[in-house]
Amino acid sequence: MSSNLQNVVTRFAPSPTGFLHIGGARTALFNWLFAKHHGGQFLLRIEDTDRKRSTDEAIEAIIQGMKWLGLDWDGEAVSQFSRADRHAEVAQDLLARGHAYKCFASSEEIQAAREQARSDGRNFLGDLWRDRDPSEGGDTPYSIRMKMPRDGKSTIDDDVQGSVTQPNNNLDDMILLRSDGTPTYMLSVVVDDNDMGISHVIRGDDHLNNAFKQLQIYNALDWDVPSFSHIPLIHGPDGKKLSKRHGALGVEAYEEMGFLAEAMRNYLLRLGWSHGDDEIISTEQAADWFNLAGISKGPARFDFDKLDSLNSHYIKESDNSGLVAAISPALEAELKRAISASERERLLLAMTSMKDRAKRLPDFVESAYLFCDVRPLSMSDKAQAQLNDANVETLQKLLASFDQVKTWSRENIKEAIANFCEAEGLKMGKVMQPLRMAVTGGRPSGDLAEILEILGSEETILRVKDCSVS
Repeated sequence: MSSNLQNVVTRFAPSPTGFLHIGGARTALFNWLFAKHHGGQFLLRIEDTDRKRSTDEAIEAIIQGMKWLGLDWDGEAVSQFSRADRHAEVAQDLLARGHAYKCFASSEEIQAAREQARSDGRNFLGDLWRDRDPSEGGDTPYSIRMKMPRDGKSTIDDDVQGSVTQPNNNLDDMILLRSDGTPTYMLSVVVDDNDMGISHVIRGDDHLNNAFKQLQIYNALDWDVPSFSHIPLIHGPDGKKLSKRHGALGVEAYEEMGFLAEAMRNYLLRLGWSHGDDEIISTEQAADWFNLAGISKGPARFDFDKLDSLNSHYIKESDNSGLVAAISPALEAELKRAISASERERLLLAMTSMKDRAKRLPDFVESAYLFCDVRPLSMSDKAQAQLNDANVETLQKLLASFDQVKTWSRENIKEAIANFCEAEGLKMGKVMQPLRMAVTGGRPSGDLAEILEILGSEETILRVKDCSVS
């Protein structure tokens, strides 16, 4: 098998029968990083040979998912279906070389033979016509089957699983070309990987058995065999096969839930790959460090808590203007209008404190809302309880102190409130709590003086006046 690291070419080859799920995204990431690490190429092939299940919507979902994750590929995405003539050509070549044969068996005959093999406690090898003269088939439509070796063993030196050996008598004579002339997945994969110059096949370990069948095609055609790396699948926190309740969702769902692409890349990297005890790994570090030796032989476990923790870290590290842009669509949906320039400026000022409390992007919307022009504020039950007649009367008196603040800064605001409390013989909490409710409506909020500074004196005073005793 090839182990050339001077000319690395990897590929991600999803079937467009649904969204880009989390396992596929991790496979794409590993292939992308391996190519980046070795200065090679990363190619994208859409395995759309299943015409009944492949959809344009699924192809678009895969493309958009890859783009959101930042996994750029070299050249154009290749459609496997568009290469059907090339696949059929190779099937005919294998037939001519004596490595394949014509099978005239009907579906009913195949089903009966399969049931008989099951009854006899043996594997069905599909070899009904293996040793028969094809002239017996006459004008009956036929498929082309691979003539698998029946003796000896085949070994794959897998870069993740190690050396894996399987007896050849377990290999069924798989169909290469159906009776309608369409190629099968098993043939198409080998032909495409060869023609695209794929040096390393990195994929889920559910394909390991397929690798033994595909190996026979490589050998029959005297083609270079790529290096194989079969990655253990992802399980849920309970150790069971990953399902939707665990997080087996499309990549677009994670984007909608408010996860950042860089956090997803970091999390997917750590699902089955490690570099010492490092948990926070930037994309640049990942490309520098990634190797196949770091891939675990055991299944990884998906954990939303860890993903949230990583996302929180990357939110804190994010550029404020970028976060404002990221939360704007959801905030504008809440406001039912576009954000104004002045509101955007307030959000930029508030972002540093807001992002310290956020795990996902939707967490920003409620706290960001209070920095928009949304008077009169809707009040929570807690806010209404604080804004009783006595407290509101106190706040109206406080406004006279605010009018005297020449430079509206948090330091001067705190000083004005402290002086007011001293003059009125009130404890700070007696004023600060109702004031917070008046300007936030009871929404989650950080340092009050900072909030007031960002809102500005005019907006602050108007919000307090809105709470005046009727």
